[in-house]
Amino acid sequence: MNQIQIDHGRIIDPANKIDRVGSVYIADGKIVSVTNEPAGFQPDKVINAGSQIVCPGFIDLSTRLREPGQNRKATFASETVAAASAGVTTLCLQPDTVPVIDTPAVAELIKELAEKAGYPQIYPIAALTHKLEGTELSSMLSLKQAGCIAVGNANQPVRNLLILRRAMEYAASHDLLLMFRPNDYWLGNNGCAHEGAVATRYGLPSIPEAAETIALAQCLELAELTGCRVHFGQLSCKRSVIKIHQAKKYGLDVSADVAIHQLHLTENDMAPFDSAYHVLPPLRTEADKQYLRQGLAWGTLNSICSDHQPHDIDAKLGAFPETEPGMSSLETLLPLMLQLVTQHAITLEQGIAALSANPARVLRLNNGALTPGFSADVCVFDPELEWQVNSENWRSQGANTPFWGQTLKGRVTHTLQAGKIIHSLGKS
Repeated sequence: MNQIQIDHGRIIDPANKIDRVGSVYIADGKIVSVTNEPAGFQPDKVINAGSQIVCPGFIDLSTRLREPGQNRKATFASETVAAASAGVTTLCLQPDTVPVIDTPAVAELIKELAEKAGYPQIYPIAALTHKLEGTELSSMLSLKQAGCIAVGNANQPVRNLLILRRAMEYAASHDLLLMFRPNDYWLGNNGCAHEGAVATRYGLPSIPEAAETIALAQCLELAELTGCRVHFGQLSCKRSVIKIHQAKKYGLDVSADVAIHQLHLTENDMAPFDSAYHVLPPLRTEADKQYLRQGLAWGTLNSICSDHQPHDIDAKLGAFPETEPGMSSLETLLPLMLQLVTQHAITLEQGIAALSANPARVLRLNNGALTPGFSADVCVFDPELEWQVNSENWRSQGANTPFWGQTLKGRVTHTLQAGKIIHSLGKS
């Protein structure tokens, strides 16, 4: 039996309302005890976490690893190393792989690639519709039986509301979570920036916030009609937060997350035509950013995701509207969360909960907590350790981040997944 003791750290476990200095005891891949040493415990390894924080491993609700199908951009091997170095122990993989995750065979392939990479806790999100084309429902039940944790259509539109209604009825009948990124494709009109002053100034095709809020309102109506459990992903504007707050107030079974970059960047941060800032949904206004932060502090938005999308150099070359959207963002997830704490937008406990306990609750996983008997998914990080985002420290194959060259504070020193040390600073 492999036994690990994590000593003298500040243990923060929001799910169990723990915030104290002590030790965590792990045996056979499970949490055995927190703060109280079990009788006869003989550790094979002791991790000194003095002056560091020990918390549950992070759960990322939206990632792209680019396999299968786009190995030139990234691989399971490269991105799971990046995830481990960021304290992330569970990844939800969006269905827009090549081929799309719309058959049990592709779901099985995802699990095989995860095992081969030595990072088994990758959960595929099944395509809501066949080939994500928005016209024909996928075989959701067989995909659930193949290990898919939820259904969604990634960034692709569902062609009409009747199809979305039928999909949500099907999902509800099999108790499947719908992960929905609200965006009216036609209102979006292939835009690449927020419809506002910056897009006007630089002549960029724009996306109004109504493209998000109208799609969100429609899905909320259908959630009430069908009883489908819905998680809204990567919200970007004030009005979306208000609509989610109202839906929760009236008892709808909904939850929502925000991508970490939306909590820090706005349209005003966009360097003219720098494609590192090309994301969907686009960076919006300062008022939107502040309201997203408030929504997180209130619990209206209960989770933070990385929305990790690594790209190769070619994908980010060319005119801004012609480049592919997305940031490589796993490795900046922790330091940017800690910045929110430093700026008094949220508490440290809220930040850790938004990366662990709350996503676990959304997915109905026995993770995200240091509860005895749970899988020993643990993150140990030094909140004061500074590091520079550069090629020496970066693990992802995609270097498409606007934070390149910046010095950030907060770094993971150890990551344990099911009791196995998958990252140790200096040995990654």
